Amino acid sequence: MATTKTLNDLFYETLKDIYYAERQIVKALPKMARGAQDPKLKAAFENHKEETEGQIERLKQVFEIIGKRAQGKTCDAIEGILSEGEEVMEEFKGTPALDAGLLAAAQAVEHYEISRYGTLRAWAEQLGLNKVVPLLDETLQQESKADDLLTDIAETAVNTAAKKAA
Repeated sequence: MATTKTLNDLFYETLKDIYYAERQIVKALPKMARGAQDPKLKAAFENHKEETEGQIERLKQVFEIIGKRAQGKTCDAIEGILSEGEEVMEEFKGTPALDAGLLAAAQAVEHYEISRYGTLRAWAEQLGLNKVVPLLDETLQQESKADDLLTDIAETAVNTAAKKAA
């Protein structure tokens, strides 16, 4: 007979998923920063790497609070999003459109993270994990700010530059 899975189980599995994702993202951000041509975009990637390292530490705290070992579970979604970003870097290297492609890939990552952290925060509230909620909310707010910053960079510089001929 199959074991009945609960919201608690789903929370833990999703936590492992985002932990894996963040650890992959922190490895990808330096590559994206090196590939970026726009100084503001490069700085955004570099700054977000530091933020991501802090987010990983908060996730470790969440694992500790729920009494589980911090471990990741392969996240096919983030693997796909990061793979698309690498393709953009290869296909558009040296072109005016590179930064727009990198920025779009970064926003896909942010949107994935916003979705995950919003869900985890809601589930933590439902499960009465009161010490966990502020940790997840802090990261959710950081991801939303990162997304807003990327939108601003796209709209004020990168997308216009991408239209220009090489």
